[in-house]
Amino acid sequence: MEDLRFKKWRLILGKQSDPEVEVGLDGEAAGMDNVLEALYNNERKGGLGASSPNVNRWLGDIRQYFPTSVVQVMQKDAVERLELHRLLLEPELLQLVEPDVSLVATMLSLNKVMPAKTRETARMVIRKVVEELEKKLRNPLRQAIEGALSRSVRNRRPKLNEVDWNRTIRLNLKHYQADYQIVIPENIVGLGRKGQALRQVILLVDQSGSMASSVVYAGVMGAIMASLKSVRTHFVAFDTAVADLTNEMKDPVDLLFGVQLGGGTDINKALGYVQTLIQTPSDTILLLISDLFEGGNQAEMLKKAAAIKASGVNFIVLLALDDKGAPSFDKSLAATLASIEIPSFACTPDKFSELMEAAIGKKDMTNWVGKLSE
Repeated sequence: MEDLRFKKWRLILGKQSDPEVEVGLDGEAAGMDNVLEALYNNERKGGLGASSPNVNRWLGDIRQYFPTSVVQVMQKDAVERLELHRLLLEPELLQLVEPDVSLVATMLSLNKVMPAKTRETARMVIRKVVEELEKKLRNPLRQAIEGALSRSVRNRRPKLNEVDWNRTIRLNLKHYQADYQIVIPENIVGLGRKGQALRQVILLVDQSGSMASSVVYAGVMGAIMASLKSVRTHFVAFDTAVADLTNEMKDPVDLLFGVQLGGGTDINKALGYVQTLIQTPSDTILLLISDLFEGGNQAEMLKKAAAIKASGVNFIVLLALDDKGAPSFDKSLAATLASIEIPSFACTPDKFSELMEAAIGKKDMTNWVGKLSE
């Protein structure tokens, strides 16, 4: 047991911690040590080596020695520390990586320089991640949106297929007739009419490099919402230019490939475009997904934001839509927006469905955020 403990510490600290080789490593432990040294030994030059076979071997080894979650971290570190962007530019290497959101975000940032021969493999990797996210997020988001709409839009004279039976029965339990074992409803509660777009949702997504993971999640969420007839969803990406990708939402992979990660940030210009999309302000939810580091005209941006809010739009800023924890953002601008009742907060993907439910129900979002943190 003591020997095993020493070996674990030796693997953690690296070769430089044991210059006299007092802790022997063999078999699997030696293999693990080799792949860790190749990546994390800062004194080593050349890292994994220049040739694809070396990288191929290393990718195979880490998948052999470590669980998927650790492999994903090591791949990310390899790209960042050793500048192994060719992992994502050569189809032979791309087939060996363990796909995750971080990897997809990095791939999208290389979209402009990705060779044509790599694109199809890249699409396959991205589609795998997207499908896994959709599988996990689709039902909670769909149920939350449709449930919130049903509660917010009641039909006083519903047709048979529009009756909210659960609420109708609960409301009329006092009219239960024991002799006949039936409830005679005095009031019938109806759902919102199916097939009718009851809310307009605009996802305004900052595609600067710092927002990469948030863009991936926003793309998946947008595609899910676009499949719902009860909401009319727009997806607008921006940096110093504005790109309306709404027509690409049928396929989230196409949507993500339409994003151009990197560049500056002009929220002012993006809000100007959004103003042309808003039809019924009181039925519109605007989600600005940005870290608020404005590179455009901030004074004009605040005027547009105030005008949009004053018109009746439910305007919310998401500083991040990912699992990375506390984001870096412009605290001063967030505070100014809060003063005109535009809240700013980060949201993890698993809470996005609750966010939409609260927004559709026109709840106080500041209180909603407070309840989440309790």
